[in-house]
Amino acid sequence: MQKITVAAVTMNGLLGQAERNLESIEGWAEKAREAGAELALFPELVVHGHCDPRTWYNAEPVPAGPSTERLCRVAKRLGLVLCVGLSEKENDIVYNTQVLVGPDGFIGAQRKIHLSRDEVIYYKGGTEMTVFDLGKCRAGISICYDNWLPEVPRILALRGADVLLMPHAMRRKMWTDDPASEREAAECSRRFWLSTYPMRAFENACYAVVCDQAGRAGYVDTYPKDSPNQPHHAGGCVVIDPLGEVVAQTPCDRIREDMLLVDLLPEKIEEARSQPNYTLRTRRPELYGTLSERVDQ
Repeated sequence: MQKITVAAVTMNGLLGQAERNLESIEGWAEKAREAGAELALFPELVVHGHCDPRTWYNAEPVPAGPSTERLCRVAKRLGLVLCVGLSEKENDIVYNTQVLVGPDGFIGAQRKIHLSRDEVIYYKGGTEMTVFDLGKCRAGISICYDNWLPEVPRILALRGADVLLMPHAMRRKMWTDDPASEREAAECSRRFWLSTYPMRAFENACYAVVCDQAGRAGYVDTYPKDSPNQPHHAGGCVVIDPLGEVVAQTPCDRIREDMLLVDLLPEKIEEARSQPNYTLRTRRPELYGTLSERVDQ
């Protein structure tokens, strides 16, 4: 790994407004590049919105769809690698997908493996876990709920990832228009990340870069307006180093679009992986067969 400057963007993915969302992504990408970023992470499903009832109709092919093609043009113009979430359609099946594009075009895509809550209505889970060589680092993508299962980040680390990109559209807590309620929702998401994801970074000796959608993306008529299934996301970004220490985080006093810019340093990777208790070196996989068995509980 070499030093690489990464931007994590928290922004809204409005339902049914792909063009507007892409314009916003392009604007944030320009800000990220101006600030010196080489890689910019955007939230899960930010192009088409999270669990839109029209997901099947809005989903696009990857990489031949218009959204991925536009992102490729933006990446080429800015000289920037972009990781962006959208709804992908292949053979009439829809996937929750994060595309990775760079100055030379399409790099690859990661489909979400584990689907949470109502996502199973709209998406099919992916089956591949790929590590992408970006030149200065090797990145694996673990989408929202996939990070709750330690196997996914672990497999990415075992396949050579230095950086875990963790895009979210997380609905941890709803909020009202009261500022105290808004702050409580933002803090609730942050508490969860900081109680869980430092261990994902530490146990795999990888950087973890986290971002979430930010704001009310719209309302789904089939749910009550205060339902926790509404696509309302409390936002925020966090970067955690391979020793499990928080490097930087956006404020969580309210829910808003924002950007975090961080240098990821190779010496931190080296420090973590030179520890006597570096877990990827001391693990005993010959004893872990139960992990691949289905257990009914």
